[in-house]
Amino acid sequence: MHTPHPPRPSSPPSPGGVPEESDESLAARLRSGPEGDVSRATGLLLARHWQPAHDYAVICLASSGRAASVVTAAAWRQVLGSPRYLEPGAALRPRLLVAVRDTVRDWAADERVSAALPDLGKPAGGRGMRTARTMTAENRLLAERSFRALPGLLQTLLWHKEVEADPVSVPAALLGVDAGTAAATLEQARDQFRDGCVRAHRELAPHPDCRHYNRLLDVPMRRGGTLLPDVREHLAECAFCRHAAEQLRFFDGDLGVLLAEAVLGWGARRYLDSRPGRVTPAGRSRSGGRRDRRRRRSVRYRLLSSITAVRGVRGLPADQRQTKALLTGAGLVTALLLGSALVAGLLPQDDGAGSTASTGTAGSRTDDPGSDSAAPPDTVGSPVPARTRLRNVAAGLCLDIEDRRARAGARALLTACSSAPTQEWSYEEDGLLRSIANPGLCLDSHADEGVLTLGPCVAAGHGRGDDVRYDLTVRGELVARRGDGLAVTATATALGADVVVKDRDGGHRQRWLTDAPATASPRSLAAAGADVPVS
Repeated sequence: MHTPHPPRPSSPPSPGGVPEESDESLAARLRSGPEGDVSRATGLLLARHWQPAHDYAVICLASSGRAASVVTAAAWRQVLGSPRYLEPGAALRPRLLVAVRDTVRDWAADERVSAALPDLGKPAGGRGMRTARTMTAENRLLAERSFRALPGLLQTLLWHKEVEADPVSVPAALLGVDAGTAAATLEQARDQFRDGCVRAHRELAPHPDCRHYNRLLDVPMRRGGTLLPDVREHLAECAFCRHAAEQLRFFDGDLGVLLAEAVLGWGARRYLDSRPGRVTPAGRSRSGGRRDRRRRRSVRYRLLSSITAVRGVRGLPADQRQTKALLTGAGLVTALLLGSALVAGLLPQDDGAGSTASTGTAGSRTDDPGSDSAAPPDTVGSPVPARTRLRNVAAGLCLDIEDRRARAGARALLTACSSAPTQEWSYEEDGLLRSIANPGLCLDSHADEGVLTLGPCVAAGHGRGDDVRYDLTVRGELVARRGDGLAVTATATALGADVVVKDRDGGHRQRWLTDAPATASPRSLAAAGADVPVS
């Protein structure tokens, strides 16, 4: 098939772009313009964004053959043809790249498409992506959530300045604003992105101790100070907070690495290395090299060994603890300061399909590599049942489906708790709330007037994928991943009350209890095993 493949512009769009030539104005023409304007707008958008999308397709496929152009064209059709992607203020570049990634992953899982495009079968490309459990690693979830919640204008500024390393005039022209305004707003974007990471750490905390250490972690790192000893001890035990500290450290370093790994996951480092703006005059990418990777792995090993030593010291009798601490000495203290070591040592490596953040393989742990013990119950490994009812705290009633018939479009409501299969749900790693009675349907937050219904379990990043995904907080709130601050809420405490999404207010109607867990989930965000809410 013929696909457009214009040459890469030297610096698209040209500095000093005017508002009528912004990405948003071009997208508006696609929505409602005459045929001539639609054609011109499509051409300009392709000239601006085709080449980066094609570069990423080559990375995702591990091949520069014909399949890369076919994937890029399909991703363009998906993005430009979807009202969701053309909404006012949408950040086009990151959404287009995610569409490329998801297209490769979906096509690789389709035997007919794979047969027509053999490049989809490469282990370092489509075949590896097909087996990955998620595209976002556990140690990038806070950044992913924060970036997704930002307005499109701020997303555009951050992505093009930090990831693409474009001069500020480029995102300014894409947004139709002057360079001075864009430069001033960029600092606001960085602040809001960081604040969102801190807020996500607090809201998704798996244990009350994590919320307690939220400010004690944030403030010293924001000011460049040293973490308190009890905070360092907590980080040695809690992977969730250790991941948070790692992500916050990027705000003093290469923020583009954090953004790319949070949004893209697969091949993020290789995409960064492909960006013309990130290549130094000596021809070496700013995002690292082979020698840097060896150094980071070495520092990471020393840091993890030190964390293991902390656990060993804490397990000793009191009369031996002091001696053991003296023996471990200054090297241990230095490692646990989590200063430059976190940035240099805990960065996930992009070594093909085996990378943690770059491949998005879920469930990989960066705590004690030599331990064969289970995660302590107050860390992110706390389980949510594989099958559970969701009981509303205010009403004492369970989430069910009207007429107890699990069919597409059926409303969610409250009924008396029972063993009915329509009251059973699975909370999955990617945020899906799947009906046990009909596993092809999930709880959908985008029905008329906000009433929840059953809808298809749409793949993440595709169309309305975020409408069927939720974050389960430690307080038992189900927060919609659409990024508009809505939580699953019972409209009343009576039998038959509708269940809707509305502005999150922290009230008891927005809090849900799970059954006592029988099996562990690889990634739980709720307080597990408690049939009482966590305050």
